[in-house]
Amino acid sequence: MSVSAPTFPVSLPAVPESAGTLTLTDEARQAMVDHALAGLPNEACGLFSGTAGGTTVDAFHPMANAAASREIYLLDGQEQLEVERAVDEAGRAVLGVMHSHTYTEAYPSPTDVDDASRFDPLGTWFFVIVTLKDPDPAVRAYRILDGEITEVRVATRPG
Repeated sequence: MSVSAPTFPVSLPAVPESAGTLTLTDEARQAMVDHALAGLPNEACGLFSGTAGGTTVDAFHPMANAAASREIYLLDGQEQLEVERAVDEAGRAVLGVMHSHTYTEAYPSPTDVDDASRFDPLGTWFFVIVTLKDPDPAVRAYRILDGEITEVRVATRPG
């Protein structure tokens, strides 16, 4: 399912099976949610990793939001290089980026789509968004290519 960036609020449709699945270990998912909560009132961000070419996330790498904003996130370039180097040295691969939305749905904003086109022009990364809009945080994942947003199912497994 591919759609253009919406205006908010938005009603999110069910994700079709054909979109694929991003699997998060329970530990990685909880680390993402915890980091999002700890970042309040600002958006939080970080990278996540797993086996190269895979779709299972088994490590989350929390990072500082260099923008220090409740509306946007910015990965610090030096910190990003350090995380990518450590992941590479461990024989793993960065699979994508996570950030939180503090008061909106877990759906890519126009800024998120613009960022994706600059930092992932081939559409290989997953974009995980944790929304803190409701008391129970929700986690959703997307692929973004050429401005088109495709939601991916999120599954969890022990680990």
